[in-house]
Amino acid sequence: MFLIVGLGNPGRQYEHTRHNVGFDVMDAIAEKYNISISEKKHKALCGKGVINGVKVVLAKPQTFMNLSGESVESLLSYYKLDPEEEMLVIYDDISLAPGNLRIRKKGSAGGHNGIKNIIAQTGTQNFLRIKVGVGEKPKGWDLADYVLGRFDKDDRAAVEEAIGHAVLAAELMLQGEVDAAMNEFNAKKKEPREA
Repeated sequence: MFLIVGLGNPGRQYEHTRHNVGFDVMDAIAEKYNISISEKKHKALCGKGVINGVKVVLAKPQTFMNLSGESVESLLSYYKLDPEEEMLVIYDDISLAPGNLRIRKKGSAGGHNGIKNIIAQTGTQNFLRIKVGVGEKPKGWDLADYVLGRFDKDDRAAVEEAIGHAVLAAELMLQGEVDAAMNEFNAKKKEPREA
């Protein structure tokens, strides 16, 4: 069994904000595989299903971003899963341009409070992750205001494409093809060639 966690904040006012791109990816995975993420347990909205022969639990922590680890730790304990072998976390990254993905096998929190809390609660930073670029905050902006804001039309289009790529990357990672996912999706977005 594999736990896939998308990070975000609960509540309608946060829907489709930069910080909730992890939730958006979870919704895309759930839709593709007809998994309902509606069961309330472990401080999360959860759904169980199968992706290409692998049993999965999809989770959207409802603790607010900074306490995401509480929900993750509860899920890992309940299902007796090893975060280093059986968990994938999907979340936003301000150091990547909108539409870019960065797949990692492990790493620090990089200033992301949700990841910081997951590392603190699980005691490891060696877990799979997909980071979805939401763009750098403009000079003079408050970081919280920026990540809790919504994308403009062009950025949203790029992010929608990235969400589709994140679903494909997650499928590869579930099959143990992490390097293939990195090779496929970590490349910088190329400009379309002139015909």
